[in-house]
Amino acid sequence: MRIRIAHETAYRYDTPATKAIQILRLTPRNHDGQYVVRWRVEVSEDCRVEPREDAFGNITHTFTVDGPISELSVRVAGEVETHDTDGIVRGTREKFPPSFYLRQTDLTTPDKAIVDWADEISGKGSRAALDSLHAMQSHIYSNFKFDVDATATSTTASQAFANKHGVCQDYAHIFCSAARHLKIPARYVGGYFLRADGIVDTESGHAWTEAFLHDLGWIAFDPANGICATEAHVRVAAGLDYLAAAPVRGTRYGGLGEDMAVKVTVDQAGRQSQQQ
Repeated sequence: MRIRIAHETAYRYDTPATKAIQILRLTPRNHDGQYVVRWRVEVSEDCRVEPREDAFGNITHTFTVDGPISELSVRVAGEVETHDTDGIVRGTREKFPPSFYLRQTDLTTPDKAIVDWADEISGKGSRAALDSLHAMQSHIYSNFKFDVDATATSTTASQAFANKHGVCQDYAHIFCSAARHLKIPARYVGGYFLRADGIVDTESGHAWTEAFLHDLGWIAFDPANGICATEAHVRVAAGLDYLAAAPVRGTRYGGLGEDMAVKVTVDQAGRQSQQQ
């Protein structure tokens, strides 16, 4: 499947900013399940955009803009050819051993409720690890309410688990928290998802998880959709949590009264022509 993506983040400031520094994790790379046909990164201001690779092997682009800055926009666009691999992830850039992804972070550290839940689902280790992972994914998908107004980037796995609602980012943090408690390496993944309902325009990308089993390798679980990753998923960045794989992170000097708008379009290339 060929998936067409456009992702724009636009900032406006009531009081112009004097300087802005941004790190972008918005560029996918090739692996056994996807091939990047074309991709470009555009910044509205005149600046030098430096491509790099971060500690997790994600492609990053860093830029600095000197003010005054009243408006700033970042846009990426391209096409990615994807293939269904039954959720198995191979050929990715690996800079750490799987055991590294047993580390909890401030966003994923489990509380007693998550620990008890994970122990119950796993039968305190008596259940096969793969079955436990599928059961965790199914439980999150079936029992949590997807609610974009009930979360923030600082929401922890414990908070989201207690609230029983959130977004894909929260679901991924809960899954990683529980899997790591069960001594199963797990990591947060950011990217894009081609929806089956035909909706192509949204206000964010997508997030899911990958868990490592010695006999299978990395397996991609998408708790927000209750499925393992398919050819509808475009993998962009991975890390221990959202902060390590965030699409856009940075800082600014000045720039009071910030307004940010995000528009993401994910569509199947050629779908319109096929429908006509």
